[in-house]
This record gives sequence, structure tokens and C-alpha cells, in this order.
Amino acid sequence: MANTASRANFKNYILVTLTYWGFTLTDGALRMLVLLYFNNIGYTPIQIASLFLFYEIFGVITNFLGGWIGSQLGLKVTLYTGLGLQIFSLVMLSLLNPGWAQWLAVFYVMVAQAFSGIAKDLTKMSTKSAIRLVVPQDAQSALFKWVAILTGSKNALKGVGFFLGSALLALFGFINSLWIMAAGLALLMFTGLFLPKGMGKIKAKVKFTQLFSKSREINILSAARFFLFGSRDVWFVVGLPVFLRSVLGWSFYQVGGFLACWVIGYGLIQTLAPTLIRQFGSGHPPQSKTVRFWTSLLTAVPASIAIALQSNIPASGAIVGGLLIFGIVFAFNSAVHSYLVLAFTDDDKVALNVGFYYMANSGGRLAGTVLSGLVYQFYGLVGCLWISTLMVLAAAVITRMLPDPQPSKEIAWKAGDGY
Repeated sequence: MANTASRANFKNYILVTLTYWGFTLTDGALRMLVLLYFNNIGYTPIQIASLFLFYEIFGVITNFLGGWIGSQLGLKVTLYTGLGLQIFSLVMLSLLNPGWAQWLAVFYVMVAQAFSGIAKDLTKMSTKSAIRLVVPQDAQSALFKWVAILTGSKNALKGVGFFLGSALLALFGFINSLWIMAAGLALLMFTGLFLPKGMGKIKAKVKFTQLFSKSREINILSAARFFLFGSRDVWFVVGLPVFLRSVLGWSFYQVGGFLACWVIGYGLIQTLAPTLIRQFGSGHPPQSKTVRFWTSLLTAVPASIAIALQSNIPASGAIVGGLLIFGIVFAFNSAVHSYLVLAFTDDDKVALNVGFYYMANSGGRLAGTVLSGLVYQFYGLVGCLWISTLMVLAAAVITRMLPDPQPSKEIAWKAGDGY
């Protein structure tokens, strides 16, 4: 019986992972498709940033409510609802009429991206939670191993998706690329036939007030997370790819390939970060001083890139080298954050606290996305980098209020999350 259950759990893990991989590819590809296509037809950075506004806003809302929705309807329902919404978003975008007024086209794309934002966080929440359900309660080492495989591969495939979107745009054009991705996701819908019904569904009702975190430590860490991820997206989402394409004259393949390699490398470092910290540190799980160190170190990176660009150092070298360092330090930050959110959380509040925490993560991405287009429009990439510096500095100041996790709450430090 045990072997039968293990085989069933492994089968469910494979099905969930394959579904998430497929979604991740289209999510990365769609972002690059939209960004490069609308930049190529003359949209301003502010207009491009606005295209992703609803994507991030509805991601925040879905992160906040996703855990509750999954517990009431079941994770299988939320997982394939997310997949279906992504297909709907792709088809909706393919119906965009080039003859429409620009304001109407912008609003139409924003609405389509809203469905994609809901889809992304429904799928992410469902996948992460489903893995917890297929691993026995007493098999924590297996849980960390399986989560590490999922999250590490997710980051790599996100990067592959960036390159895929650029390649599809160059080879097939905007509309045909959307239909190709929609067809691929439609095939993945059939994996739902092999997953058990009612995964993650509970009978108990969760009060709305329970969705808000009451832990001071979680609130502090969430605030730091907001500024940390805002500092990345304020120059990475719109400013950097537009700069590479419009100022440096890089091709679709070069922009997509470079960003793809960065995300893949970032995911790899993020997966290895816990092992490296444990090996070269004290051997103990991270404390509050660990996250303060990495956040403070990160502050210097965007500032150094901005100074290099202002000093007329060749832009390509400054950006490529600076982004490499930024990715490494940022990955260590994110890995330590992902450990601490669990270390500060009681067992019976994991889902609610983690949902609240990643809502702050989505909020930071939203702020970064809006600022990326707005600041780049008026102050260029250098302005985006200085805003990034200020946001990292804010995160560093906030983390100084963090206490150390209680020894009784420290968990196995074996694998970081891939966010």
C-alpha cells in the first residue's frame, strides 16, 4: 500500500510540475512578446508599463485571496482555472485590432493582462500547495528536495520563456505566436484528467480577518520584501529591455537571450544559495543579521551601475557586469527571505502568513513596474537605477527591526524558494 501511495504521489507531482512548467514558459514568453512588440511599434515606456499594470494589480489580489479560494474549491480547480485563464488571455490578445485608437488598444491589452495576472498566481499557489499535499507530513527532507526541483526549474524556464517570446516574435509575428502558445497550453489541460479530485479542499471556513497577518515579524519581513522586489522591477521590467533595444540597438534575439540567461542564472544561484551560506557561514540557519548583510550589500550594486553610466563607461559592459552582480546578491537575499518567512511562522498559520507575505511581494512588483516606465520616460535608465538604490536602502533599514527567529521555530535550512 505504501509503495502504491508513493507511486501515486510521484505521478501527481510530475503532472503538477509539467503543468507549471508549461505555464511558466508562456508567462515569460508573453511578457517579452508584449514588451518588445509594443516598443517596436512606437509605444512610450510609460504606455508599455501601463500594459502590465492590471497584471500586477490582479496578481496582488489573487495572492491575497488565492489560499482561501484553493481551500474552498480545491487546488485542482484553481490550477486548471489558472491554465484556462492564460489561454483566454492569449486568445484575447490575438484579437487586438491594429486599427483601434491607441488608448483603446492600451486598455484592451491591460484587461487581457489582468486575466494573465490572475492565472499566474492561481497556478503558482495551486502548484506550491499541491506539492505539500503529495509529500507525507513526516518527510520534510523530501518536501524541500521536491520544492527545490520545482522552483529551480521554474526560474530556468522563466528565462527560457523570455528567449522563446523573442524568437517567436521574430519568426512568426505577434498574433501567430499567441496562437501557438494557446494551443500548447490547451494540450496541457488534459493532465487534469489524471489528478485526484478535491486536492487541498477543506470543510472548515476561514474568516476574512484571518487573511491579514498579525505577526510583527511577518509584517516587517513583508515590508522589506515589498521594497526588495520593487528595487529589481523598477529597472528590470521596462527600463532595461527598452534601453537595450532602443539605445544600444540590440536585436529581439539579443534582448530576449540576455534576459533569459540572467533569469536562468539567477534561478541557479537562488537554488544553491542555502547550501553556499551554510557551507561558508557558521553552519547555522540564517539570522536577522544575515538578511541585513545581504540587503545592505545589494544597495551598492544599482548605485554603482548608475555611477558607471554617468561616468561614460561603456554602457554594455557596465550593464552586463552590473546585472551579473545584482543577480547574485539579489538571489541570496531572496533565499534568506524565503527561509525567514517560514522560521517566523507558526505551523497552523503557514498558509495565511505566506499568502500575506507574497502579496507584499506582488505589491513591490506592481510599484516597480509602474515606476520603471514612469521614471525611464523622464530620467532614463540611470534614474531607474537610483530609484532602485533608494528602494533597496529602504528594505535594509526595515530589516534592522527584525529579531532573530526563536530556536523552536527554526526549520531545516536545505533549499530556498524560487521566487
